[in-house]
Amino acid sequence: MTQRRHALVTGGATGIGRSAVLALARAGFDIAIVYGSSAKAAQAVAGEAESLGARTLLLQCDVSDDAAVRRTLAEIGEVFGPLDALVNNAGTTATWKVKDLESLDMAEWDRTFAVNVRGTFQVSRAAVPLLRKGTNPAIVNTASIVGLRPGPQPLPYAASKAAVVNLTKTLAWNLGPEIRVNAVAPGWMEGEWMERMLGDRYDDLMGKRAKQTPLRRCVTADDVAEVMVNLLTANRFVTGEVVVIDGGFTAST
Repeated sequence: MTQRRHALVTGGATGIGRSAVLALARAGFDIAIVYGSSAKAAQAVAGEAESLGARTLLLQCDVSDDAAVRRTLAEIGEVFGPLDALVNNAGTTATWKVKDLESLDMAEWDRTFAVNVRGTFQVSRAAVPLLRKGTNPAIVNTASIVGLRPGPQPLPYAASKAAVVNLTKTLAWNLGPEIRVNAVAPGWMEGEWMERMLGDRYDDLMGKRAKQTPLRRCVTADDVAEVMVNLLTANRFVTGEVVVIDGGFTAST
């Protein structure tokens, strides 16, 4: 019987994180699912992963809290032992009025960077000892297309994702050759996240974006998870890269 590998997914209860958990379960991983506040959703995805044959470990953790992160990774080490894969997907955003800099709440700015950037680094740092004991270990960070080009998304979110892009490349340099580090940069994604971003213009704007996209639709969480699993389990000579997942929109506009 093939031994199952071990993965950690932060922000694993909903959206991209949920899809990543299920894709990794199908790929033969047992998964530590870290969530912030969505306990019910986390329990649901754990049940789905277990129905696919995975063993799961549910852990609540604020990734911006380094002490909490270190306790969480210590528990994962006790239960799973080595880690083979890490998905840094925990994220948050801020509210603002487009092009109105005065509408930004700097406390929200700080929180966005604390979770999206510092959290990604802190989880990666705490996971390194477990990853170095794993088999062909790799990290995938969730960036965003707005970290590469401007858009209407909240400015702190876009700036934080640009930081994740650079952090990915810098971690790849620092952790090679033992650990590969890459990122995904999804375009406009169907679902609750963009609904919150676009409000009552969601259907109209998503429809327009789909028509401008060569593949004629917007990205889904499952599309992103598919690329994540490929980066974690294959692509053994790829590190420090940011894979844009937007159906060709960026390349054609």
